[in-house]
Amino acid sequence: MRTWRSVMVTIGIDPHKGSHTAVALDGNEVELARLTVRAGAHQRARLLRWASGFDERVWAIESAGGLGYLLAQQLVAAGERVLDVPATLSARARVLDSGRSDKNDPNDARAAAVVALRGSKVLVVGAAGDTEVLRMLARRNVELGQSTNKACCRLHALLVDMVPGGSAKAIAVAQVSALLADVKATNPVEAQRLELAWELLADVDRLRLQRRDLGVRIAKAVTASGTGLTDIFGVGPVVACMVIGHTGDIDRFATRHRYAAYNGTAPREVSSGGKVRHRLSRRGNRQLNHAIHIVPSPRSGSRRARGVRSTTARSPKARPTKKRCGR
Repeated sequence: MRTWRSVMVTIGIDPHKGSHTAVALDGNEVELARLTVRAGAHQRARLLRWASGFDERVWAIESAGGLGYLLAQQLVAAGERVLDVPATLSARARVLDSGRSDKNDPNDARAAAVVALRGSKVLVVGAAGDTEVLRMLARRNVELGQSTNKACCRLHALLVDMVPGGSAKAIAVAQVSALLADVKATNPVEAQRLELAWELLADVDRLRLQRRDLGVRIAKAVTASGTGLTDIFGVGPVVACMVIGHTGDIDRFATRHRYAAYNGTAPREVSSGGKVRHRLSRRGNRQLNHAIHIVPSPRSGSRRARGVRSTTARSPKARPTKKRCGR
């Protein structure tokens, strides 16, 4: 391969599960070389050997936090400079390129390199740290919650077919166990339905224990991170884990407005015809948006949100008298 001594080369990579395609561009977006390697144990070695002719190089990996996560971390560990190119930006660059607008791996890799060359919002990938740990724990917490909800819904459906009215309240292992113990199967259909109900109840109990253990792990990880988010009223370890994990390095946001756009709390402008309108944004990181809205706002008007100690329900002060009209 020809050695490019004084040329800054941007290498765009379109990562996939089975292969990675790399395209090298100079500062004028002229293609210098391309390579497709099979995803495997030697993927980093092959890419570094191929790129050894470029003395000054930077890697632009599309979705370095998704399919390109492992390759990006391997290159960072090798001392390479790696940029994270969002898939949305690379798609726009590919469509705007009149000569290479087709959807294929080389064009996608080239588009990632073009975004790294011309874009101003491309982030530098760093080594995985505490933030990645919290992100994985937050994702696991959501997955366990979804699995628990599915198991409970399926168990409710089976209980309605076995017991009149089913279980009127939320699934409690002890109560449903007592309910199923009183059910007597009189035919093979009822016997199979009862067996499935016991299996679903065991799944609910197992998921409940896993969520409890995960909560302990999340609390330890949040404490180890040294964050001060938990000092805010209404922010517990789980919410702090979600906010830190999905936010990442806060310094990557130049202003608070960009962070608001990332987490979806900034309204979208839909002005037209001289009229200024704004609507609720459905963009951004929805998990982070959900975690932010869990925290009670001090302006919500509730005593709990303002941190005011409420009176007991039995106290006369807790039930203010209402004045009738005309009095």
